[in-house]
Amino acid sequence: MRAVATRVRRAEVHVDGECVARIGPGQAVLVGFGRGDGERDLEWMVRKLHALRIFEDEQGRINRSADELGLSHLLVPQFTLYGDVRKSHRPDFGPALPPEEARERWQQFLSAFGPAQCGVFGADMRFLSENDGPVTILLDSVREERK
Repeated sequence: MRAVATRVRRAEVHVDGECVARIGPGQAVLVGFGRGDGERDLEWMVRKLHALRIFEDEQGRINRSADELGLSHLLVPQFTLYGDVRKSHRPDFGPALPPEEARERWQQFLSAFGPAQCGVFGADMRFLSENDGPVTILLDSVREERK
């Protein structure tokens, strides 16, 4: 499972010209599911995203999580995080979980994550964000478990 978490001043998702999700200051997260991801990956990712310390503390150090500060989360499904371009210039999405399985995993992820604003699985979305910093972190459950 992969995610890209970004500290934002604001972010929103539009589908068919309508805003379906919006946050002010908080954490915007693109989330992708890969073949072989299991319950352990999902649980790891949820824990990591809730505890991810990408916000400044009183001393200006990056040492606080969105949850600690009472900030919002915006979660966006993003299968293209599994695009592999090592062998060509056109992404190979073979490592991504097939759509129907990914839709089910997305629902499981949302249930496990808890309250958040969300993009729409399978929709043609417009994702707008005003990054803060910018601070952007890549998380990969498979890479982390190997360490």
